[in-house]
Amino acid sequence: MCPKLVKFTAMPQPKHIEKPTRVQSAGNKPKIIDEYIGRVNSGHETISVAHMRSPGGWEEPGQSPEFDEVTVVVRGSLRVEFAGGELTVEAGQALVTHKGEWVRYSTPGDDGAEYFAICVPAFSPETVHRDVV
Repeated sequence: MCPKLVKFTAMPQPKHIEKPTRVQSAGNKPKIIDEYIGRVNSGHETISVAHMRSPGGWEEPGQSPEFDEVTVVVRGSLRVEFAGGELTVEAGQALVTHKGEWVRYSTPGDDGAEYFAICVPAFSPETVHRDVV
């Protein structure tokens, strides 16, 4: 009698992200965006994680994206304008914005800001819908 053959299926494996990809920023001054997870660096369409470093005086056009965004500020402060007003997110704080909501980010302080942006689904230039300036 032959032993029963067991069929093995490939199990998912962790994906090691060795380094981010630097992507182009929008705004009046150069800003460093290093994407770790997302459409560009890892091929993920459902989520993106980027490390941002923006200089003092940086501002970008307003946007009405097709994704939710979680922003975690680790240094400096980030100003966020929205339809109902504006607020400042300081180091050690976070912010959640929702898809379809108009927002505009800036770092008016001299020291700028360092923060992480997590977008669900992943950030895409085609789905951010920036204001025409």
